[in-house]
Amino acid sequence: MELLRTERISKSYQGRQILRDISIHLEEGELVSLLGLSGSGKTTLLNIMSGLVMPDSGRVFLSGNDITGKPGQISYMLQKDLLLEHKRVIDNVALPLVIRGMKREEARAKADPYFRQFDLEGTQMLYPAQMSGGMRQRAALLRTYLGSNGVILLDEPFSALDMITRGQIHTWYMDIMQKIGFSTILITHDADEAILLSDRIYLLTGSPGEIHHELRIGTPRKDRRDFNLQPEFVRYKRQIRDALEQASG
Repeated sequence: MELLRTERISKSYQGRQILRDISIHLEEGELVSLLGLSGSGKTTLLNIMSGLVMPDSGRVFLSGNDITGKPGQISYMLQKDLLLEHKRVIDNVALPLVIRGMKREEARAKADPYFRQFDLEGTQMLYPAQMSGGMRQRAALLRTYLGSNGVILLDEPFSALDMITRGQIHTWYMDIMQKIGFSTILITHDADEAILLSDRIYLLTGSPGEIHHELRIGTPRKDRRDFNLQPEFVRYKRQIRDALEQASG
């Protein structure tokens, strides 16, 4: 079932066109990556999908409803975890519920059962400074999930992590998506990350940014442990390289 769709999104700033005719979609349970170089308009597109920025033309639909320019419909996580250092972890995580009008104790009670699923059990009463980088990212992802309508937008959320932690959280994120059942659009400039995590990849290239290629990853996510060591993984990287070269040529 289709959850999120953009139709012919275009956007300009100060006379410079950033995006042109962007049409993408996200199915229930999918992880779809937007892969492109810096300056191709990836973050602008996510800002439009989240309702924070109005497009010059085009529409955004969530479960068939027009949400163009309507913030608060889709959860959005930036590269930094943006946890509030003066609040305990459970209050950071429960913040979207409080913003929606839930009382603090009720919000805590609703958030608490998810700590075990997100491998955060025992951190509820800690402060963010007492947590590792990977734990902070998981807490930020849980906060994003609790504020979502089943769709999460991620803007390079793993890029600040070291290589080992990033690999661990990649595996964890694939597992938690399957267990809980939500859908994700991920911005990345890392082809390896996109191939490892995605069901489909959109290549956003050029200036203005346009969708030049869509690549479907045929290997099920549950079978992707050590996937980056397999010949099929290299084949996907070549496809991405060839598509980027064709788009720039």
